[in-house]
Amino acid sequence: MANMFQMMKEAVSMQRQMKQIQKELERQTIDFTSGGVKVVAKGDMSIASITLDPAIIDPTKKVKLEGLVTSAVNGALNAAKKQAGAAMSELTKGTGLGSLMGS
Repeated sequence: MANMFQMMKEAVSMQRQMKQIQKELERQTIDFTSGGVKVVAKGDMSIASITLDPAIIDPTKKVKLEGLVTSAVNGALNAAKKQAGAAMSELTKGTGLGSLMGS
C-alpha cells in the first residue's frame, strides 16, 4: 500500500512539473525563415506571427494575407492538438491515467 501511495505522490509531482514546463514553453519563441516567409512559433505549438517578404506578394495585400495565413495555421494546429488529445484519451480510457495527466 505504501508503494501505491508513493506512486500517486510521484504522479502528482510529475503533473505539477509538466504544468510548469508548459508555462515556460508558452513564453518561448522560435523563428524560422524560408523563401521569404518568416514564422515565429511559440513553445506551446501556436504561431505568434507570419511575415511575408513584399518581394513575394502584392504589397497592398501583405497585412491581410499574413493574418489569414496565421489564422489558418493556428486553426490547423488546434485541430491537430484536439485529434492528438482524443487519441490519448482513448488510449488512457479505463486506466485512470487520463485524470492524472491532466486530460
